[in-house]
Amino acid sequence: MQEENEEQLNESQENQSQETITKVTGMYKEWFLDYASYVILERAVPALDDGFKPVQRRIMQSMKDLDDGRYNKVANLVGHTMQYHPHGDASIADAMVQLGQKELLIDMQGNWGNILTGDRAAASRYIEARLSKFALEVLFNPKTTHWQASYDGRRKEPIHLPVKFPLLLAQGAEGIAVGLSTKVLPHNFLELIDASIKYLKGRSFKIVPDFLTGGIADFTNYNDGKRGGKVRVRARIAQVDKKTLAITEIPFATTTSSLIDSILKANDKGKIKIKRIEDNTAAEVEILIHLPPNVSPDKTIDALYAFTNCESSISPLSCIIEDHKPLFIGVSEQLKRSTDRTVALLKRELEIQLGELNEQWHFASLERIFIENRIYRDIEEVDTWDGVIEAIDLGLKPHTTHLKRAVTTDDILRLTEIRIKKISKFDIDKAKQFIEALEDKIADIKDKLANLVDFAIDYFKRLKETYGKGKERKTEIRIFDDIVASKVALSNTKIYVNKEEGFIGTSLRKDEFVAECSDIDDIIIFRNNGTMMITKVASKTFVGKGIIHLAVFKKGDKRTVYNLMYRDGKSGPSYMKRFNVTSITRDREYDLTNGNKGSLLHYFSANPNGEAEVVSVNLRAVGSVKRLKWDIDFSDLLIKGRSSKGNLITKLPIKKIEFKSAGKSTLKPRKIWFDDTVQRLNVDDRGELLGEFTAEDKLLIVTQSGIAKTISPALNYHFEDDMIVLEKWEPIKPISAIYFDGEKEKYFVKRFMIDHPEREDRFITDHPKSQLEIVATDHRPNAEVVFSKRSLDAIIVDFEEFIAVKGIKAIGNQLSTDKIKTVNLLDPKPYTPPVLDDIEVKEDEVTEDGDAQPTLF
Repeated sequence: MQEENEEQLNESQENQSQETITKVTGMYKEWFLDYASYVILERAVPALDDGFKPVQRRIMQSMKDLDDGRYNKVANLVGHTMQYHPHGDASIADAMVQLGQKELLIDMQGNWGNILTGDRAAASRYIEARLSKFALEVLFNPKTTHWQASYDGRRKEPIHLPVKFPLLLAQGAEGIAVGLSTKVLPHNFLELIDASIKYLKGRSFKIVPDFLTGGIADFTNYNDGKRGGKVRVRARIAQVDKKTLAITEIPFATTTSSLIDSILKANDKGKIKIKRIEDNTAAEVEILIHLPPNVSPDKTIDALYAFTNCESSISPLSCIIEDHKPLFIGVSEQLKRSTDRTVALLKRELEIQLGELNEQWHFASLERIFIENRIYRDIEEVDTWDGVIEAIDLGLKPHTTHLKRAVTTDDILRLTEIRIKKISKFDIDKAKQFIEALEDKIADIKDKLANLVDFAIDYFKRLKETYGKGKERKTEIRIFDDIVASKVALSNTKIYVNKEEGFIGTSLRKDEFVAECSDIDDIIIFRNNGTMMITKVASKTFVGKGIIHLAVFKKGDKRTVYNLMYRDGKSGPSYMKRFNVTSITRDREYDLTNGNKGSLLHYFSANPNGEAEVVSVNLRAVGSVKRLKWDIDFSDLLIKGRSSKGNLITKLPIKKIEFKSAGKSTLKPRKIWFDDTVQRLNVDDRGELLGEFTAEDKLLIVTQSGIAKTISPALNYHFEDDMIVLEKWEPIKPISAIYFDGEKEKYFVKRFMIDHPEREDRFITDHPKSQLEIVATDHRPNAEVVFSKRSLDAIIVDFEEFIAVKGIKAIGNQLSTDKIKTVNLLDPKPYTPPVLDDIEVKEDEVTEDGDAQPTLF
């Protein structure tokens, strides 16, 4: 009996298990796919036809239903939208706030939040909204709208709104569905209209995003908004002074709060070094970053981009719904289809207007025939209604041959509804004028239909003229230079070495200090057996005994040159070589000798500026060797790769190598270019060549605000937006300028030299109305001055004769009190530069200060 019960129980469990498996399969095939389709089509992804998600479309329709020109409480609008949208009020209110913050379709009143700070909007009962004039013009037309029943069948809602504008591209969209997502970035209102006009004219176009938060963006890899593209966005950071940076615009998809948090986090990790942050954001962004003493503002700006949310990458994914299916197309194709749909809607509206005008013309003509020919008298003796209709029909037939369509019973019924008062006051001339006016309108509509593309272009131009004010591009388009994190990371730790045991690391604080470094740096190590390796900074790392030199390694560094002498094997000849290390495999050991067992280093030095010292070679007294000592100058050797064998010194055994004298740099002055696209210096032949620079050479910078300074040509330097002069500085060449003194209201001419290199000096007065007219850096410049008054003749200013060279703070000589229209630089007078002796150099690299660091054995 017990066995039978167990069998029945097992059978029951098996049946239940089978039933469960069947149900899960059914749920997956039917319910889950239905749910996924619903989320994709009805919630997360916008439609191509009008650019709206369902909730947004229903909000717009509800606002139109309640529109009377006045503001409505958002809570009221949300409640009305729930008649169309089968979801909660919170989701509708959030969607409305997001629409309003895009500042295109909704006029807002009250606290709608702040996209800059991330502050949320007030409760929906406290804020109000109404449709913008732009929305009323481009979104709605009941005559061209297709309708469907709402979710409960009580109302009619639009399948798609007849939007006559590329709205999806203007607003952008983001959504996550089941197994699908979309991210269409917002584009500029005016640029979209211009692109639509170009497309209608058959010309090519290109559109890139524009963000309300402003900032700077690199759209090089935008990929037309399709999958795989990438947009790099940056905050706009300016240097207020040497101790203060100001962030005035933030990247898209960030807020001032998240930006400040990321900066504080980077500071805590030692990636950047700041003193304090001051957030003064209100209507516009203003985040002041105060720096501690001796911290480079330029390096800090790069570090902010490298280690904080001041730079971020956005991956667009242009996915939209078309014909109830997801479609992946680029933004250019979206704009084309939107423009085509706009043209089609405009055509449909014109056709509807034409039909209505034709109907008006038809009935106005019938009415005129009916009254002018007194056909209404034909029905006076008729007793039946059918007889009345027949009598009117017979009376009209002789006069209707010119009509555009046949007279119908409905037309006759309308004629019977004309009042006696209208018949008695009927004016034939006015009737003719009305019909002629209708004919003019019909002809105009037909002309527009015949020239539909031109009509559409005029429509877009009118939109631009009417609604384009204040919608200029906010995000600056720029190509970014890549910032190498290791080059801008602050030295937030220290590296130590225990040469006796062969360990290096940041935790060996009791041992020998080497250098300050960052936690992402690499360390290069040389050992006395002629081997070398590079390893990452760590707490404690064994690198082998016999360490003779270690330092922070800079990838691609051709400036640091290593001088080396070694013996090949136990008793082989000795060689010398010069080399640099630009790239290497981390944690791999490299042999700098010829690789034979028993090789030994005689001499080693690391020279940060390619110095070539002189050393003395001392031989052992063996046999009949007479010359036991001589000098060798490393500058006689070429700089080669680390794997080169080197030049032979001697086949005889060397007793010792003595350091005799330090040498000078053998590196050639480096050519430096300025790339205006990225506003950076480079050595890669991009942009304008500024000249060849040694370690002592500097750049001259002059700004429109009247500031002059010289700087060392650092590749990571950030240049001012109002820079008007950038050139290699010649200390003996004066700077000439004409400026307006706001306090004295006069124009002055001055010539000056840079008194204090590396220091900013203002060479015009500090008055707010003071303004620099022109600046010249030629040795003997001339300028033409044209005055605003036509009665005054233009004058030629010879700066050299007009004024002598004075100090940078001198006011200068007065030029005129009359207002100047333009100042034009003329060809300068001939100048013969002094002849300088040529300096012999070798390698094509820049120089830096640094002394040789020899290691003797």
